[in-house]
Amino acid sequence: MHIHDLVPPPGSNRRPKRVGRGIGGKGGKTAGRGTKGQKARDTIRAGFEGGQMPLQRRVPKLRGFTNPFRVEYQAINLDVIEGTELDEVTPEALHAAGLLHKGALVKVLGRGEVTRAVRVRAHAVSRSAEAAITARGGSVELLPLPFGHGRPPSRGNALMNR
Repeated sequence: MHIHDLVPPPGSNRRPKRVGRGIGGKGGKTAGRGTKGQKARDTIRAGFEGGQMPLQRRVPKLRGFTNPFRVEYQAINLDVIEGTELDEVTPEALHAAGLLHKGALVKVLGRGEVTRAVRVRAHAVSRSAEAAITARGGSVELLPLPFGHGRPPSRGNALMNR
């Protein structure tokens, strides 16, 4: 068998419907395009979005872009928690200790060790940190994000004051 011997099975390839060939039969006159309007004429170029700035021009050409919906956490490692000697680690307690900005989202990371049982309440915890905390008899509770379960509110000049 050669490449020129290959043919599709009978009935699998249908010829396209020929429209716009006069009034004698289906597909005549307007050829399935309705009456008038932009779509009835052959004038819409690829990527045209009705006058809205098209996606191809909205996306930056070079150097990437800054995601306005990025969720930024402030990282706290286990060795920092060990140094604070707090039994209950919360964003408020860490802010009072001078380790966090006010209202920051906290993510606990696994660098270092904990030698005692601590109760951690944070917005996010890495797997290694959670394993180390629970191995010492501590507990981990995830706090809800302040903007709900969806994406955070957008930030940046292009997205404000609308």
